[in-house]
Amino acid sequence: MSGTRKLHVKSYGCQMNVYDSHRMADLLAREGYVETAQAEDADLLILNTCHIREKAAEKIYSELGRIRGLKQRAAADGRRLTVAVAGCVAQAEGEEIVRRAPVVDLVFGPQSYHRLPALIARAAAEGRAVETEFPVEDKFDFLPAPARAVTASRGVAAFVTVQEGCDKFCTFCVVPYTRGAEISRPVAKILGEVAALAEAGVREVTLIGQNVNAFHGAGPDGEPWGLARLLRAVAEVPGILRLRYTTSHPRDVSDDLVAAHRDLPKLAPQLHLPVQSGSDRILAAMNRRHGRDDYLRTVDRLRAARPDLAFSSDFIVGFPGETEADFADTLRIVDEVGFAGAFSFKYSPRPGTPAAREDARVPEPEKAERLQRLQEAVGRRQAAFNARCRGLTFDVLLEKPGRRPGQLVGRSPYLQPVQVMAPDRLVGELVPVTVTDLGTNSLFGALAGAGGPGVPASAAGA
Repeated sequence: MSGTRKLHVKSYGCQMNVYDSHRMADLLAREGYVETAQAEDADLLILNTCHIREKAAEKIYSELGRIRGLKQRAAADGRRLTVAVAGCVAQAEGEEIVRRAPVVDLVFGPQSYHRLPALIARAAAEGRAVETEFPVEDKFDFLPAPARAVTASRGVAAFVTVQEGCDKFCTFCVVPYTRGAEISRPVAKILGEVAALAEAGVREVTLIGQNVNAFHGAGPDGEPWGLARLLRAVAEVPGILRLRYTTSHPRDVSDDLVAAHRDLPKLAPQLHLPVQSGSDRILAAMNRRHGRDDYLRTVDRLRAARPDLAFSSDFIVGFPGETEADFADTLRIVDEVGFAGAFSFKYSPRPGTPAAREDARVPEPEKAERLQRLQEAVGRRQAAFNARCRGLTFDVLLEKPGRRPGQLVGRSPYLQPVQVMAPDRLVGELVPVTVTDLGTNSLFGALAGAGGPGVPASAAGA
C-alpha cells in the first residue's frame, strides 16, 4: 500500500451513483486514499456524473472550469491533483470530455470503476486515460467488501445495488446506452454485503437498480431468484430493521412481489413507481410498455395487499407531441393515485435517444407552465398526506442529531423526515413516535410510550 492520499468524490443524480461513489472510496481505501469533504484538500477528485437531468453535461463542464483553479493552486503548492470524471456523462461523452476540459486526467464509465487503481496509474504514466468500453467481467466480482469503519461513518441507512442496466429502451432514456443491459448480482454476494453493513450499524437497507424489480440474480440453490425472494432473505439478516427498494418498472410487478408487501412487516409501506405520463398516447410514444389502466391496476393490486401503501412517482412534462389533453390525463392520474410525492421534470432531449430525433417539440414556456401546474397538484396531494399523519404513531428510524440540542432526525415508514426530542443513544433505533406537528419539509413528533405503526387515514389519497 502506498502512502496516505486524500480523495474527494462528488456524486450527482441517482442513488446508484451514491452507491457507486461509496464503492469507489472502499476500493481506493486499499490503495491508501482517505476521504475528505473538502475538494481543495484532495489528491484525487472524482465527479461521479448523471445524465438524466437537463443539460447534465454542460453542468459538469461548468464544474470542471472551477476545478481548474483548484488544480493550478495544487500545482503551485507542489502537489499533483488528479481529476477524474466518472459515471453516465463520462460514458456518453468519452474523449469529448478531455478535449473540452484539458484539466481532466481520467474518464471512465460506470461499468469500469473496479479498474480504478490501474486507470489512475495509467493516467499518471500516460498523462491521460479514457475507459468507456463495457468490460467483459462483472465489476462486482472485483470490489472489496465495504470497510466496517468507513461504513459505520456513513450512517444507519444504506443503499445496496442488486441490479444494473435496463432492457426497456424508453425513448427518452440514456440508461441502456450508459449502463448497458440488465444484469443482476448473485444473491450470496448481496446477502454478504447486507450482513457486513448490518454489523457496521446499518439498520435500513434500500435495494437499488435501474429496474430493480427485474432482478433475477443466481441464488445459492443455482436457480434465478426474483426480487420478492431476495427481499424475504434480506429481511432475515440480523440487525436489519427496515427494507425498501427502488426504482421499479410497472411492468415487472409480479404477484410474488405484491405478496411480499403483504407478508413482510420490515418492507416499508412506501413505493416509488414511475409512471412518467398519464396519457396512453404519450406512454406509447415513450415506449413505456404499459398504459394508464395497466398502471392503475398495478396500484390497486399493491394496495389490496398493503392498504397503507403510499406511492411516489416520476413525471416528464412536455414530451414531444404532448398536447394539453395529454397533460390533462397526467393531472388526472395524480388525483386518481393520490401520490404522496413525486419527481417531475421538463422533457429535455438526451443525445442518441429516439425521442431526441422527434420534431414535434413542445415550446419551452408551455413546458414550464405545465411543470408548475403538475408540481402544484402533487404538492397538494403530498400536503394532504402529511396532514393525515398528525396524531398518528408509527415507527421512525432515528438517523442523526438534529439542529437543536437534544433533537434527533429520522425517517418515517413513508420516507418523511421526522424531528423528535430524544437521547443520542437512540440513534440507529426504530422507535414509535407520535406526530405532533407539521413543518414545511418534515414532521415533528414525540417519543411514544407504546404502540406500533400508524396508518394515515386513506393512504390511497381518497
